[in-house]
Amino acid sequence: MSSNPSSLKYAASHEWVRVEESGEITVGITDHAQDLLGDLVFAELPEVGQRFSAKEECMLLESVKAASDIYMPVSGQISAINTALEDEPEIINEDSFGEGWLFKIQADNNADIEGLLSAQEYESSLDE
Repeated sequence: MSSNPSSLKYAASHEWVRVEESGEITVGITDHAQDLLGDLVFAELPEVGQRFSAKEECMLLESVKAASDIYMPVSGQISAINTALEDEPEIINEDSFGEGWLFKIQADNNADIEGLLSAQEYESSLDE
């Protein structure tokens, strides 16, 4: 099992969330998710300024084996996207917790992050 950083929060749908010092939230997919998807070939990123509710589909990742929707972990507005993924989606496979981040959001309520899973809870959910 891959090690999920304990400093992050996780959604059951395999997204991770990191609260930055600015209050902005960086979102990516877990190593487990990128491993299940396989070699990524396309990332359809959301647009900066778009608003989404928690658990709403907000982008798409395509691999050689499958396409997978990515869900908004908490309600908010997209404030930045990782444009490097438009030309090199494989960065997600190489560094899912670092350079392979997907987008950043301004959450409607940062307290919603507390409702997400800890690394231990997320790992336990994978065993179910």
